[in-house]
Amino acid sequence: MAAVAQNVVNSDDQFTKNCNSPTQNSETDTNKSSDSKSEFQKNISELADILSKLNPWAKEFIPSSFRLKNDQSVQNNFSKVSSNDNFPNNRRRRNNFNQGRRRMNGRSFRAQREESIRRTVYVSDIDQHVTEERLAALFSSCGQVVDCRICGDPHSVLRFAFVEFADEHGARTALSLGGTMLGYYPVRVLPSKTAILPVNPTFLPRSEDEREMCARTVYCTNIDKKVSQLDVKNFFESSCGEVSRLRLLGDNVHSTRIAFVEFDIAESAIMALNCSGMILGTQPIRVSPSKTPVRPRLPRPASN
Repeated sequence: MAAVAQNVVNSDDQFTKNCNSPTQNSETDTNKSSDSKSEFQKNISELADILSKLNPWAKEFIPSSFRLKNDQSVQNNFSKVSSNDNFPNNRRRRNNFNQGRRRMNGRSFRAQREESIRRTVYVSDIDQHVTEERLAALFSSCGQVVDCRICGDPHSVLRFAFVEFADEHGARTALSLGGTMLGYYPVRVLPSKTAILPVNPTFLPRSEDEREMCARTVYCTNIDKKVSQLDVKNFFESSCGEVSRLRLLGDNVHSTRIAFVEFDIAESAIMALNCSGMILGTQPIRVSPSKTPVRPRLPRPASN
């Protein structure tokens, strides 16, 4: 009986162990599962931390084909910008260079003009019979005369002139000639405030023949626009002599015209200077010696 009771007790213990074993196993599995989840989350956090430190535009993350095309486009754009010179620094440098060059050109022009003014004297109270050649001969004793221009009404004693010398010493010496009798009046000589406007060198005489042509040529201004070239020729031929060549010029901007009149002989050109102030058409003309010859017009090439 005692043996049977012991067997029953043992059986109850075994049953109790068997009944308790599933609960213990499930707790063990739960612990293992929680440990694996925590480890997985830890790995994910570490991976996220590593990825956050990476550069997404690094070369290892860009496909080689895309990187090659992108590099070529960048190089092309750079070459275009370089060839067009459109960089702000380069444009600023280029503009500064151009402005500096313009400033230098303007500065040099002003310096040349001021230097020319210092070499020029202003002469007034010039007799109406005094020519530019005679005035230049008077001042040639002071130094080399580069240019001489007589201005004003040739029939008045209010004529004036500008005489330019090769150096400043000649201009300073010329001031001592103030009061010198030239014709019927003493001339006044003062330092000039302006320079003589130069004549286009391409129009100046190029040979002895052209210089002789200049001696036979007069320059006529203030010509009525309604006056024809034939009218100008008849006017001078009736008063002075035979005209060999005449060039009448004008445009729609100016109210009057100009003319270059070449005579057969130099005496006719001298007589033509006395025509200054006479009425031609409706205007009093002004006549002065010409510094340029009247060159014949070249024939135009035949058009095909």
